[in-house]
Amino acid sequence: GKSTALNLIAGIDLPDRGEVRVDGEVINRLSDKERTLLRRRLIGVVFQSFNLIPTLSVVDNVCLPCELAGMTHRHARERARHWLDAVGLATRGHSAPEDLSGGEQQRVAVARALANEPRIILADEPTGNLDERTGRQVLEVLQRLVSDGQRTLIMATHSQEAARLGQYRYRVSDGAMRLIEAP
Repeated sequence: GKSTALNLIAGIDLPDRGEVRVDGEVINRLSDKERTLLRRRLIGVVFQSFNLIPTLSVVDNVCLPCELAGMTHRHARERARHWLDAVGLATRGHSAPEDLSGGEQQRVAVARALANEPRIILADEPTGNLDERTGRQVLEVLQRLVSDGQRTLIMATHSQEAARLGQYRYRVSDGAMRLIEAP
């Protein structure tokens, strides 16, 4: 249910009934192209399965969303290097995804999701494949991004440490999402 909720918010999946609103837009009334453009403009997704493109280097995987959004190649590479450095992978930019550990691939997925500096970050188990220290580093990056109030982080996680970052916490159980903590 947690991944499905994130996919609904991203417009990757559509609800059987009801509606999903993001930035005033009813996602399920948008065409595939309009949902893609909305994601490109507003949303960064950290997929649990990484979804890295195996034929692209690490830096090119991170550049891809920037270039799709119209950024110059040079600017996209600068942005990619910045985010790879932020997640501790500055020296792995020329590697192929298959040459990375699962934890390193997870961090590339985080860097790629942040490369366009989205207003909404959807993170599906962003620390699930990371050791404790690296997981804390990724959580610190995410926390810094949302601390200025300009971004929203929606995270699906089993990690109590990661869940503590949330201002609001919900539990998904038996097909329902219930608020369990609010300020």
